[in-house]
Amino acid sequence: MIIAPARLLALTLCAGLAACAHNPQPCPPPAPGAAGAGGLPDWHEAITDPDHVRLRDWRKAFAAGLDQARKDGHGAEIDAQGRLLDPDTAMDGATLPIGFYRCRVIKLGSRDAGRVTYIAYPAHRCEVRPSDNLTRLIELDGLQKPSGRLYPDGPSRSVFLGTMILGDERKAITYGRDVDRDMVGAVQRIGEHRWRMLIPDPAWESKIDVMELVPEG
Repeated sequence: MIIAPARLLALTLCAGLAACAHNPQPCPPPAPGAAGAGGLPDWHEAITDPDHVRLRDWRKAFAAGLDQARKDGHGAEIDAQGRLLDPDTAMDGATLPIGFYRCRVIKLGSRDAGRVTYIAYPAHRCEVRPSDNLTRLIELDGLQKPSGRLYPDGPSRSVFLGTMILGDERKAITYGRDVDRDMVGAVQRIGEHRWRMLIPDPAWESKIDVMELVPEG
């Protein structure tokens, strides 16, 4: 008899609970940083509390940034970006393939009154490379270079946890050591060979940073 995957999982869980019930020693809880679905690390175990809040409220930050920029007269520039600046364009296939990308950032909104609410930067070179059993996204040039690991989070989103490399620094600091350097992002596919990373409420300047990622060639 063939057992459906869902049925097999339920039977496995029941067997585990039964073992705990008859064991005089309590079953230990999962260790911090334990692997998630498919044996991969789980971003829930790695994320800081402030970044968890930022990631949860990404849509609120996106809406606030768009609203500020439109009120400042940048509506035509926003509309010209199409799916890139539409909050509801995520598609399945959020995993970024390993390789080199052209990455450009648009900053929306402002944390402080009187600042520019729409800035589009030129593209830089980025790379997605293996990192243990995950992958790492790193910007290779520019004055502000995000660097961090990409965690799977379902078909339509990956989660980026990393830090900002500044100026001529050669190496990223460890995630979780400096709240001003920590970064969290939601990676989504928005078209054929086209992705974006949403960075809500970054430590400086904007309400949200939107990075477009397009493979080289």
